[in-house]
Amino acid sequence: MKFRIPLRSLFLAALVLLFAGWLRADTSHARIIRLSLVQGDVRFTRDVHGDPLTSDKANWEGATLNLPIRQGYVLATDHGRAEVEFENGAMAFLAENTVLEFYDLSLEDGAKTTRLVLRQGTASFYVNPGSGDYFSVTGGDFTVETDGRAGFRLDNFDDGSVVDVSKGRVSVLRKNKTTALVKGQSLSMRAGDNNSTEVARLPENDDFDRWVAGREDAVATATNAAQQYVSSPYYTSGIADLYTYGSWYPISGYGNCWRPYGVGLGWSPFAGGGWFMDPVYGSTFIGAQPWGWLPYHYGGWVFDPFFGWLWSPGFGFGFSGIAPFRPVTGVFIRSKTGLLGLVPVHPLDVRGKEPINLAKGVFPVAGGAVSQQAMASATAAGESWKVMKAPPRESLTNTAVAASAAPARVSRTIVGGGGNARVVTLDRNSSIAYDAREHRFVNGAAVAQTAAAKSAEKTDATREALTGERAGQGRAGASAAASVRVPAASMRAAAPPPRAMAPPPARASTGPYSGGWSQGASSRGSASASAAHSAPAAGASHPSSAGSSGRPH
Repeated sequence: MKFRIPLRSLFLAALVLLFAGWLRADTSHARIIRLSLVQGDVRFTRDVHGDPLTSDKANWEGATLNLPIRQGYVLATDHGRAEVEFENGAMAFLAENTVLEFYDLSLEDGAKTTRLVLRQGTASFYVNPGSGDYFSVTGGDFTVETDGRAGFRLDNFDDGSVVDVSKGRVSVLRKNKTTALVKGQSLSMRAGDNNSTEVARLPENDDFDRWVAGREDAVATATNAAQQYVSSPYYTSGIADLYTYGSWYPISGYGNCWRPYGVGLGWSPFAGGGWFMDPVYGSTFIGAQPWGWLPYHYGGWVFDPFFGWLWSPGFGFGFSGIAPFRPVTGVFIRSKTGLLGLVPVHPLDVRGKEPINLAKGVFPVAGGAVSQQAMASATAAGESWKVMKAPPRESLTNTAVAASAAPARVSRTIVGGGGNARVVTLDRNSSIAYDAREHRFVNGAAVAQTAAAKSAEKTDATREALTGERAGQGRAGASAAASVRVPAASMRAAAPPPRAMAPPPARASTGPYSGGWSQGASSRGSASASAAHSAPAAGASHPSSAGSSGRPH
């Protein structure tokens, strides 16, 4: 008995190291990241080539907290905000009326390549790369990239883009030119005009900036506090929520295990949530609780006579973020009588073998949902069970997401110029339309008239926005740009001219803060990256294939 626990620990550690070595050699391993916060109306679509706002093949669904996001997904906010958490500690924050495309999420030899496209709106990014990681965001006519810890905000307007750097430093790429920016600097550029580039100081923080700062601070504080309970120095997506919404208990043989607040001995691990089907990773369980990410996709479950079910991170948890993503931390089994059940995964389970937790009971799957009460152990033992590779799709009808309408395209234009450009919103019923030929907003009823007549018929609101009469000197004024909501039926007609929205090839860094980039394109994500590199500039189709390290904030 004295040697059981050490031997078990050594055995598990060896398995973790072997698996990590195998996974590092697998360049096709798909990356899955997390939708970590949803406020208001947030939607998503997937695998749409070209502009998702104008594509008639985009099937939009309502996004839910803890949605797994892979390469090819597009996230959109209407009257809402969203936060995305990456495996290595990077974060993306979406403001209202924003569309963000996850163009490239690839992994090779442990290095993560992240290339995003900001189709419209405003988003802020916190980047915390590990060794060899690459992170870039394309919006409008330029791309912002960084290989060191940095924070920046990107605004994509119809007639230009603005990037503000709040932490670290970034590089702004536009055609064959590169501009280095450091903390406190802002760069703006008019669409299609490289000579219009202007570098200025950051404007004052607005409400969105303050919200982002608060979220970053909350996640950083909870993450640092949670690290004491896991045997890994690496950042792990979702660990902060475990500290906020539950407690850790030392369990003999398994180290620290976790249980949410407010549950008792009879609590079921699958008490709240629903199912979501993705063609790449199959049917996955989405926990409805704020903490419902890690316990349902990583580690396993142990049953303690005193505490009941607890989640165990397992040995080697957080090993550079290389731990494999599970659609659900459960094993589906079926009896000879046709009964379908789910057994929580045990940390020592062997794939294809009878699950260890079968002796603790089986949670029946009926009516498309997992029962909150397990079958009695004696009843479960009386059945003859067979482990299933995948559950029947028709048995998981308790879906976590529902169909949604496409988000409206919001036309915005820079009118103040410089880094102080921000947004003033016009009435959604306004007749103002975007004139693609003149690159400005005009009275929609007068588009067919001459330029002189159009100028005479502009509304007062548009005239004030375009001339800057109401423009403030900072974000607090929120009045240096015009914003118009375009109905879905007229998106194609009102859309501005196509711009170069395809990200450049991912570049291999010469090292954090080394002062330069290598000249050759990275080989990371070989097949999928090659497809992305060859995408047409105007269409920006993402690669068709799917795909950590870093430290806490």
